Amino acid sequence: MKTLSKTLLAGTALSLALGVATPAYAAGDTSAALLLRLKEKGILSDEEYNELMAGLKTEAAAATSVTPTSGAPGEPQAAAAAALDDKKLVRVMDGGGVGLNVGGVNLKVSGSVNAFYTHENADTPGARTTVVGGLASVGSNTSAVRNGLLPGFLKFDLTTNQAGWDVGAHFGMYPGINSVSGVGGANSAGSPQALSTAGIDFRQTYITVGRPEVGEFKLGRDIGLFASGAILNDITLLAVGTPGNNPAPSNTSLGRIGVGYIYTDFQPQITYTSPKFGGLQVSAGMFQPLQTLGSTAFETNGAPGFQGKVTYDAKVGDVGASLWVSGLSQKHRNGALGTYTGRAVDAGAKLSFGPAALTGYYYTGKGVGTTALFLFATDGAGNRRKSDGYYLQGTVGLGKFTAGASYGRSNLDLTGAERANRDRRTTTGLYSPLLVDHNSSYVGQLRYGLTGWVTLIGEYTRTTSVATGGNQAESDAISLGSIIFF
Repeated sequence: MKTLSKTLLAGTALSLALGVATPAYAAGDTSAALLLRLKEKGILSDEEYNELMAGLKTEAAAATSVTPTSGAPGEPQAAAAAALDDKKLVRVMDGGGVGLNVGGVNLKVSGSVNAFYTHENADTPGARTTVVGGLASVGSNTSAVRNGLLPGFLKFDLTTNQAGWDVGAHFGMYPGINSVSGVGGANSAGSPQALSTAGIDFRQTYITVGRPEVGEFKLGRDIGLFASGAILNDITLLAVGTPGNNPAPSNTSLGRIGVGYIYTDFQPQITYTSPKFGGLQVSAGMFQPLQTLGSTAFETNGAPGFQGKVTYDAKVGDVGASLWVSGLSQKHRNGALGTYTGRAVDAGAKLSFGPAALTGYYYTGKGVGTTALFLFATDGAGNRRKSDGYYLQGTVGLGKFTAGASYGRSNLDLTGAERANRDRRTTTGLYSPLLVDHNSSYVGQLRYGLTGWVTLIGEYTRTTSVATGGNQAESDAISLGSIIFF
């Protein structure tokens, strides 16, 4: 009943503010008649009817009491409309999503859901198709109904202004549609069996505090800075890309992770983002230090990780440009492997002209590994491996259709000690001929915007993995499905 009341009162006051009718109560004739009709039908009690009618008169009086500040035409109406908007309980939220305002606090709910049918033709198992760290599938041909690179997500943002500061609390839950084993977390291995359940990955829990002239501080868990530009501009973010374990899918596919960039990940952090200076913006922060992935040596890290990012956006005529550079540095103290520092830097650019866009990205690092941060980062003696990668991508839109294509590759180099062992033709010691040398993929994608929320997607991906000793595996995947954002 309170919602009905506010709707009626808002409509009446807005009519008054726009000068639709005078005297004030005349503009509320329609609302008053509606209230009377509801009373006659027994929907409103006498008490409720009298309360709502009193509210109508109060809102009408408030709207007509606004006086001009400079005498410019339309100012009384604009001021009244602005005052009314501040009082609205339900309103359209900036940046998408649905939400409401309660006592000056904005609550926005946004989210996404996706599902795809993916059929993958895997390579034949054998001595020559084994690649440790390879992302091309080896085994039987498989079909799955699964999530793409994104799981679903449901995000809650509570924001307000207190003592001149814009403050916010942010929570992001990322559930998948596929069942998982639960061994190792929400994104554990898939478990396509009856009576299993999906995982919920709580990726985002963070605070924001800032002012327009000061910038914004973020404290909590959110997406990293290094390599975030790569994944956020990747067309496979909306679809599947390289499937990864299609026989038993987990919460996400791989997309182009490991075949063009290292996964940025969602990490605990304290970061600062500057105001925009024209199109220029800078972010920097301290991050929870990550352990060497897959290492059996005990690792304790005495210093945080550091990441930074610089972005620049510009538009000249019909040409738009978005440029970014980011980097990371983290020192590791890894038991028997000793101490090493992983460092990486990347750069990307996206150029758009009308419905067409071209994106290019490159990264290079030492002691950061491939696919995930600090995976295969060192050899068995703690020597750092170099790695680099890139992707090129183009899209063009025609009405509701968008076609896209991309190629990407991630490389992992042997250390000097590993190359020495390889040259001596020995598999003892540090060198393994089965270790991945590079992963690459081609992606072709077609999207159709069915509605403002719903996009239909078809995609083809061919993935190739090559080992340092020459082994090679190839797989093909076709995915058809849909994604919704609200």
